[in-house]
Amino acid sequence: PQVVVLDPPRSGVGRDTLKELLALQAEVIAYISCDPATLARDARYLVEAGYRLESVTPFDMFPQTYHIESVSIWHRE
Repeated sequence: PQVVVLDPPRSGVGRDTLKELLALQAEVIAYISCDPATLARDARYLVEAGYRLESVTPFDMFPQTYHIESVSIWHRE
């Protein structure tokens, strides 16, 4: 596939799922995250696999709470 869209639970992408995803060698990964900490953890694996972060856009989907959604776009180098 050229594009993969990820929208994992708050715990992030599971290690096995991430391995399968990286084996696909998609050109672009759109990662939707509801937890900045797990996004940061998973981002490390994406960088190690040769992906470059193009952008991160935060969304305040739940006003008056501390929850934030973000969409990050990754390109394979």
